[in-house]
Amino acid sequence: MEHGGAPDRWELEQMIAEVANGNRDALAAIYQNARGAVYAMALSYLKNGEDAQDITQDTFVRVWEKANQYRPQGSPMAWILTIAKNLALMKLRQGTWRDDLSEQEWQAIPAPVSGVSAEDRTMLQEALAKLEGQERQVVLLHAVSGLKHREIAALLELRLPTVLSKYHRALKKIRAQIEGDDVS
Repeated sequence: MEHGGAPDRWELEQMIAEVANGNRDALAAIYQNARGAVYAMALSYLKNGEDAQDITQDTFVRVWEKANQYRPQGSPMAWILTIAKNLALMKLRQGTWRDDLSEQEWQAIPAPVSGVSAEDRTMLQEALAKLEGQERQVVLLHAVSGLKHREIAALLELRLPTVLSKYHRALKKIRAQIEGDDVS
């Protein structure tokens, strides 16, 4: 593994192969490395922490069940996030979700970088809450999961220029929110 970071693509593929062979420790390692991204993906669709937690757990159950079907052709993280996305969309179709986020639910997103103050995290949460749905998804997927814009485009079924545009627009909105609306 990279020092202090998430596993690279090859390491994640190896872990999925081990899960396919019944290795629960490999599943635990995948969970440790991907849970924040999976939760962020689910939260970006459902806007409800409890539902996002359920989808996160269900995603890793699905990874356990489907690991033998994984084929290394794209990003293994994108494969995991596609499972989360599909589960979140199924939940949305059921029509049993809330549209508000409590402070506790925002706090449930694992912070990838320690040392971020509670005040900075609160300010970021407020800025993210003001973003349009797909803008928030793109930012969360890039910042939390570390996916490349091309991978986000494939995952969200958007064109790459659209993802880039939404990302840059979202950053401008976040910057304006953090600096204050009257700051140019």
